[in-house]
Amino acid sequence: MKQSLVPVVPMSHTAHIRSHRKPRRTAQSTMAMRAGVAGGVLSTLAVAGASGSANAAEPVTQTLELPTLTADLAAQVAQSADATQQAAANYQLQAERDAAAEQAAKEAKADLAVAKKKAQAKKEAAEEARKAAAERATRNAERTTLTTTSAASTTTTASAPASGSVATVIAFLQAQVGDAYVMGASGPNAWDCSSLVQAAFKQVGVDLPRVSQDQSMAGTDIPLSQIQVGDILYWGGKGSAYHVGVYIGGGQYLDAANPSKGVVIQDLSGYPASGAVRVL
Repeated sequence: MKQSLVPVVPMSHTAHIRSHRKPRRTAQSTMAMRAGVAGGVLSTLAVAGASGSANAAEPVTQTLELPTLTADLAAQVAQSADATQQAAANYQLQAERDAAAEQAAKEAKADLAVAKKKAQAKKEAAEEARKAAAERATRNAERTTLTTTSAASTTTTASAPASGSVATVIAFLQAQVGDAYVMGASGPNAWDCSSLVQAAFKQVGVDLPRVSQDQSMAGTDIPLSQIQVGDILYWGGKGSAYHVGVYIGGGQYLDAANPSKGVVIQDLSGYPASGAVRVL
């Protein structure tokens, strides 16, 4: 039996590779694709248009940079305000400290002045006490001496009547009774012991020295047992007397005694003199 022969077609060497041909597009898919592309284009245009409008209304540089600049400026202003406030507080604190220091200095100065016054007052009081003690001691010694002298004397104290120049001296002295005693004063309303005696005798043209020591050396020495009106009495040693007065008769004398008594008339028995001189 005859076999029929089928011709064998040789296979291409690329037959096992899939075809790279693109599938055919139908009319519907083509329309859909075109519609999508158109929609995307329109969306892009819409976004671009909106962005363009926004950029036209307000530039990007103003929108981004202005807030940053404003914040920096605000921070600087705040820092400057804080610094100013702190400086003001420092000035006020310094002013308060200065005022306190000035007040403390004033108070210290016032306290020092008060302390000085108190110290001066104490010093003066101590000096017065010392003088008073010295006077008491001298008086006691003089009283003892006067008592002994009086007992030994057989002569009675003579008191001549005041007349002429002596009367003028006594009248002047009596007119000053009640005036104040001030150490170093020379009238007309305040005296110390020697200035009063000097002024009294000046009324009749007798110039006496200014101080008690020198007045005890003037004129003629008179024993205390023979004193007369107008004689100058002194207390203390001759040439070193610390007090003077004028005998006015009747066992009394007139003197500028001390700050507590002033110008007074006193009994000679209560404060015996140390000696006497006569200048009239």
